[in-house]
This record gives sequence, C-alpha cells and structure tokens, in this order.
Amino acid sequence: MRKEVVVAALGTVSTIVVVAALLRQWQQQKERQWRKTQRILRKFARECATSVPRLWQISNAMVSDMENSLISNETTTTSTIKLLISYVASLPTGNEEGLYYGVNLRGSNFLILCARLGGKNEPISDIHREEILIPSNVISGTSKELFDYIALHLAQFVVEHPDINDAPKDNKLGFTISYPVEQLAARSGSAIKWENFTADDPVGKELVKDFNQALENHGVDMRAFALVDDTVGDLSGGRYYNKDSVAAITLGMGTNAAYVERAQAVSSKWQKSSEVTISTDWGNFSCSYVPMTEFDVALDAESSNPGSRVFEKLVAGMYVGEIVRRVLLKMAEETELFGECVPLKLKTPYLLRSPDMAAMHQDTSEDRDVVDEKLRDTFGITNTTPMVREVVAEVCDIVAERGARLVGAGIVGILKKLGRIESKKSIVTVEGGLYEHYRVFRNYLHSSVWEMLGSDLSDNVIVEHSHGGSGAGAIFLAACQTQNKNTHIA
Repeated sequence: MRKEVVVAALGTVSTIVVVAALLRQWQQQKERQWRKTQRILRKFARECATSVPRLWQISNAMVSDMENSLISNETTTTSTIKLLISYVASLPTGNEEGLYYGVNLRGSNFLILCARLGGKNEPISDIHREEILIPSNVISGTSKELFDYIALHLAQFVVEHPDINDAPKDNKLGFTISYPVEQLAARSGSAIKWENFTADDPVGKELVKDFNQALENHGVDMRAFALVDDTVGDLSGGRYYNKDSVAAITLGMGTNAAYVERAQAVSSKWQKSSEVTISTDWGNFSCSYVPMTEFDVALDAESSNPGSRVFEKLVAGMYVGEIVRRVLLKMAEETELFGECVPLKLKTPYLLRSPDMAAMHQDTSEDRDVVDEKLRDTFGITNTTPMVREVVAEVCDIVAERGARLVGAGIVGILKKLGRIESKKSIVTVEGGLYEHYRVFRNYLHSSVWEMLGSDLSDNVIVEHSHGGSGAGAIFLAACQTQNKNTHIA
C-alpha cells in the first residue's frame, strides 16, 4: 500500500513537472512573440518618422515640382504635380450678397445647396442642403443621363423650398466636383471621366453645355459656368471671409490642394488678371524623401493605379485605415497578436474605415474599451488584452502622425512657393472628415507647421476649418462668378 502511494505521488509530481515545463515553454513562446510584436512596431515607427529636416526636404521637393509644372507644358514636365489653372475668373471679395444655389457632385451621391450671403464678410446663412444618392445605372451611364438626373432633383429641390422667395442672383449656379479616389472609381465606374479640367479644356466646356441643357429641359432657370474642383470652392469660401486666405486643402477620402498664384508666374495668356486659382492635384506628389514602408509599397502595388497618387495613399481617409489593417495583419500572422488563428475579416482589404481608426486612436478609457469594441465590430476579434489594444492604438498613432505631418509639409511648401512665410499673414482652410472629426490628426497637422516654422514665423500662418460645411464651396463660387459679369457660360 505504501509502495502504491509512493508511485502515485511520483506520478503526480511528474505530471506537475511536465505541466510546469509546458507552461514555461508557453510563456517563453508568448514572450518571444510579444518581443517580435514590439520589434515590428518599433521598425514601423522608425520607417514612418517625419523629423523636421525631412519635412523640409519634402516641402522643398514639392516647391520644385510646382515650379517645374508652371514653366513646363503637359508633354515635357517631369513633375509629379500637375498644376491646373481653374476656370474661376475671380474669387469672392466678401461683399457678395444674395441667394445662391450650388451642386456638389461626389462619387456616388451629390449635394444640392442653397444659402444666403449677407456681404461685408457676414457669415453664410439660411443654408438648405440635401444629399441625393445616384442610382448605379445612372452612375454607369452617360454624362448626359447623370446631368438629367441632377437637374430633375434640382428642380424638385426648388419647388420643395417655398420659403426661399428670392430668385438666385443672376441665375448662376455653382458646380463643384469632389473627385473620388481611384480605388473607388475603379469599383463603381462613372458617367464622367473623373479628372480635373483646366480653364480652356474643351471636354469640360462640353460637359457644362450638356448640364445647362439639362437644366433648361427641366425648367430650372439657372446656369452653371464651369465644373470646378471642390477644393477651389473651399478656397472661394475662405476668400469670402478673409482676403488673406490663399490656399485650401481637402482631407477626405482623397486629398487635394488649391491656391492663389500670381498671374505673372503663369502663362502670358493670364496677364490680364492679377492672380489665378490653381488646383495642384497634390495627391499625385511623390519624392524620395517621403517615408514609405513595406506596407505602403504593398498597398500601392495592389491598388488600381500602382505608382500613382503616392501622397494620397499616405494621408487620405481612404487609405490610412488600410495601412493600419496591413500592419495588424502582419502582427497577427507572425506573432499571434490576436490568437493562434488569424481573424478572417482582418484579411479583407479596406475594411477598417478612417472614422473607426480615429475612434480607436482617440480612446482615452483606461482599458481602451473603444478599441476592444471596434476590433470586435470590424474584424470579429474578441478577448483582447489591454496590452494588445494599446499596440493597436499605437499603430493608429504612427499612421495618423505621419499622414498629418506630411500634409503640414505640403502646406508649408505652398506658402514657401508664394513667398508668404516670412512677411505675410496667410490663412489656409481645410475641409474633410480627417481634419474636422479626427482631433489627433488635426493636432499633429498644426504642430508640424509650428515645428517647421518655429515660434516666430508660425504666427504668420493660420490653418482653420473651411466655412459653410461640406459642399458649400459651390455657393461661394456662384457668388463670385455672379459678381464678375464677364464670366463665360459654356
């Protein structure tokens, strides 16, 4: 009996030893995996770093590209930025008064707007705004079918707002286009070739003619003067409120910048004006100083437009969440960050949207409860630890900081091109969800401008949210073209 007890005891001890050894082995494996997670995170942070000297290199490269684009024609320029002179004969003075209508055409919907301007820099008021989805058959149809659909709803909009008694000023309608990023355009197709139109582009003029014909067919007593990039519209809004507003930035699903250039810096055909409005198409900017990681290279290679829109793929709302997803996927595959099995949804491209990324990044709860919720809702990832959630938040922080600081470098580049950094006050307006709703992104952008210019010069630059909300630029464009009686209606 005593022998059996001894044998049983030895067996229990052996089992305990084995279990303890397995437990130590499991703990050591987890520690190795965690150290590898940290190595991936640190490497990613290093490769995304945007020191002030690097930001200046990027800014100077952008200035060089802008100058090359201005002095070269389309066939000879080697610039990654293609500066396009916008079909806007003048910008607001702040004295515009009256009722104005606008249309803002987006990828899968459009906004119809109506608002009143009071002049003397009075704020925009009596805003009526309606968002209308575009049916898939219209999106994939012809431009004339699309314009007919817009004109139909514009006519209904006018009828449904009997409280608006005044006629639109000089019957002019502002028409802005928010260009969808290439990834979206490739998925849905489009009735219009989504591109910027220069001031003398015959295709743009023909489209305006078709749209005005659609307005006439539906009894709408208004006429559009041009198809204009919505960033130029935001610039018009900034100029209405302050003559020192010299540039506008769009930071939504895609990104663009527009600014006011001296006429003598452009072609001689514009010498009759003192200034011209230019759309930079800066989403296509790239240079060797822009920090790229393996995740960015892979995203670009797998996109519908490899080698193009490099700047946009680093800073825009369409892409920042996707970069975060790719980093988390590598951690899941190589370090079992979310468990032994890689979550299937984590393998789905573009599943993480920028609003969800912002929510995780800005989660200030002690255990990162919002991160836990978003991981569960977006990827089906459950039972994460606070340490894992902290890693996720850090990845979001790295991506957001890099993107915001690159935008800051671009803003400084535009102001340097205009020679306004040292001696002139300059206002830059920013429109889009990344700036308006992503507080940390916005703070990183502001701090990058301050760091680049220092305390003495940064006071000359004011970066602020655009006026009037989404699509309101069309209203300001209608106003400024109404004031200019010589505006050409195609």
